[in-house]
Amino acid sequence: MSPHATAYTRAVIALGSNLGARNDTLSAAVADLVDPPEVRLLAISPIVQSKAVGGPPDQPDFLNMVIAVETSLSPEELLRHCHAVEHKHLRVREVRWGPRTLDVDIVTYGELVSSDPDLTLPHPRAAERAFVLYPWSLIEPAARLNGERVGELAAKAADFADLAPFDGFEDLNGVAGAVEAP
Repeated sequence: MSPHATAYTRAVIALGSNLGARNDTLSAAVADLVDPPEVRLLAISPIVQSKAVGGPPDQPDFLNMVIAVETSLSPEELLRHCHAVEHKHLRVREVRWGPRTLDVDIVTYGELVSSDPDLTLPHPRAAERAFVLYPWSLIEPAARLNGERVGELAAKAADFADLAPFDGFEDLNGVAGAVEAP
């Protein structure tokens, strides 16, 4: 390595969408997240479908996925980048845990532990959310969070039973594609 080589840190980022063309939004968001040269894609999980956790009742189901990246951005710069990608995809923050076109969360940033209210690391609720843990376990089976394997944490999470594989077909209302009777 040259003395001017840039240090890269591995980060895990969770993405979710429950409004609009969810699958297209997630695909475009991944491309946007890894567009700058400071963010390199290492792995991308399959998409899972999950019920909304928290927030208003009767929300459409979410599509969720996880990516692993390496980045030369600082944690704060990466957070700003994630928020810019959310904004590009018309994320509106009106209701806590409400429906949204795109949600991008930094789950881990290297081994960094931070209690900063703007960027708590590891993500404060990731260890209890199967919709983050399960896709993460598919791309990094040996990954650990809070000292436990992410796959084992996923299996214990309250929302694990609500996860479903996503078949890739949907209409624009966040509902798996159904064939209308004539």
